[in-house]
Amino acid sequence: MRVRFVLLLPLLATTLLAAPFRLSALAQGARPLPEHDTFVRATRDNLIRSQRAQFNYAYKERRTEFHVNPFGRVGTGGIEGWEVTPIENGAVILRKLIERDGKPVTDGEVDRIKVKEERRREGRRTTMEDVVAMLNFKIARREAVNGRDAIVITFTPRPDGEPETREGRIAKSFTGSVWVDEAAREVIRIDAKAVDTISFGYGVIARLNEGTTVTLHRQPIDGAVWLPTSIRFAGEGRALLLRSLKVDQRIEWSEYRKVLDSGP
Repeated sequence: MRVRFVLLLPLLATTLLAAPFRLSALAQGARPLPEHDTFVRATRDNLIRSQRAQFNYAYKERRTEFHVNPFGRVGTGGIEGWEVTPIENGAVILRKLIERDGKPVTDGEVDRIKVKEERRREGRRTTMEDVVAMLNFKIARREAVNGRDAIVITFTPRPDGEPETREGRIAKSFTGSVWVDEAAREVIRIDAKAVDTISFGYGVIARLNEGTTVTLHRQPIDGAVWLPTSIRFAGEGRALLLRSLKVDQRIEWSEYRKVLDSGP
């Protein structure tokens, strides 16, 4: 389930940059925003290229679970560190457990994950097209982020949207904002909040309540390629219909190093 959200947030960013926008009144102030079509096209192309380039990199992944103690203070629960390496020209990803709660792990478990390419079904939308169809987008304003100008794009669920994919159903439950570095044409951050219940396995496996939040951050790697550096996912609901479910997790990616020349 958490992997689904990790994959969905970059997908939201990519697809919203392929969608039509409306300029808000604030965005039409004294200082004009960049020319719409050129800006959107360049940002979308950069994001797609970065997503493909990520399959060329090995990196460290750290997962931290948070909890609130009886005194209302936030603490950390389990912490796991993984070493992630693409092999077979990026078609397979190996994830090896190397750390647990700050201590090195020897002979840690290894997950072998095959990267699947989506195939278009005749008469049906692709995942990307389905996410776009579920959301309304608007260029909202310009803000300063770390001393640099960023364009803020907001998205809301489309009330009449009829999703055809699992990702489309998830996307329709969210509203939020995307910050794009104006000069680099790269997505810096995505904030999303669920405005409806999110179901997995028709609600039998798990249900997450309205108010679930997801925040993704990206930074330049190797001076040019931008890749994700962290995601925070928090929400409450129920698992297997009866058991209370509370999720508050941060995943961080670091120590990127290029090991392949091309990906899938």
